[in-house]
Amino acid sequence: MYGTSAFHCGGPGGTSSASFANAISSHNIANGKHPLNFKPTHDLIAWRIRSLPLDALNCEFGLGAPMTTTHDSRSFFLEGPAGRLEAILWTPSSPARPPLSAMVCHPHPLFGGTMHNKVVYQTAKSLDASGIPVLRFNFRGAGLSAGVHDRGRGEKHDVHAALDFLAGEFPGVPMLLAGFSFGAWVSLRVGCEHSRVSHLIGLGLPVNSTDFSFLRQCNKPKLFVHGSNDEHGAIAKVKALIPTLPGENQLVVVEGVDHFFAGKLHELNGAITKWLTASVFRLRH
Repeated sequence: MYGTSAFHCGGPGGTSSASFANAISSHNIANGKHPLNFKPTHDLIAWRIRSLPLDALNCEFGLGAPMTTTHDSRSFFLEGPAGRLEAILWTPSSPARPPLSAMVCHPHPLFGGTMHNKVVYQTAKSLDASGIPVLRFNFRGAGLSAGVHDRGRGEKHDVHAALDFLAGEFPGVPMLLAGFSFGAWVSLRVGCEHSRVSHLIGLGLPVNSTDFSFLRQCNKPKLFVHGSNDEHGAIAKVKALIPTLPGENQLVVVEGVDHFFAGKLHELNGAITKWLTASVFRLRH
C-alpha cells in the first residue's frame, strides 16, 4: 500500500504557493469569481508563480505510484503558437513500442497551477508506472513558458502543439490526454476532437462554473476521478453529467477529499491504474 503523498510548495517570502493560491481562490469564490474567469490584478501578476526557479513551485512529493524502474527524463522547450513551452518528457527505457503515449495538463496558472502540481505529477507517475511515455508542459505564461494566459482560448492551441510534438516522438502510437481542473476543461475539449487521441482522463472537473456539455458529443472512452467534497465541482452535478455522455465512461469518487485530493493521492493512483488495466490495456490485447 502506498502512503499519502507529502507536498510542500515554497513561495516568495516563505509563503506556501499552494496556500497563497488557495487563499486567493477562496477570496474570489466568496466574491462570486472563479479561477476560470478570474482577471488578475497587477499586483498578482507581479507575484506570478512563473518567476520561481527549478520546479516552478519547489514541490516535494512523498510516496505514491512507483515510477518505472528505468525511464529517461528530458526537460526541454517545445515550440508553441505563442512561443516556446516548457516541458518534461518521461520515456520508458524499454525499446518496446508503448501501447499509448500520454500528456497531462495542469490547473489554472493564475492560481499557481503548473506541470509540477501534485495531482498532475501523481497522474504522470501512475501513467509512467504502466510503461506509458508521459509529457507534461506549462501552458503559455506559466513557469518558463512564453506568452500570457488566454483564459482557455490560446491554451487549446498549446495542447495541439504539444500533441503534435508527442506524435512526432511516437509515430503511430495512440494518445491518452489527461487534465486536472482548468487543464481538464482545456484538454477534454481538444481531446474529444483530435483524431489521434483515443482515451481521456478528467480530474476534478470544475463544473460549478464551467460548461462541460461538449462532452455529450464525445464518444471516446473516458475516466473521471473526483473528490466528494470538491469545492469547485459539486459531486451531484458530476454524477448527473456522466450518465448523459456517449461511449464508455467511468466515474471514481474519492470520498472525503477536496479539489486537490489532499491526503488521498494514492486513491487517485489506484483509480487510474485500475482503469488502464481493466479498460484500456485489455482492449489492446
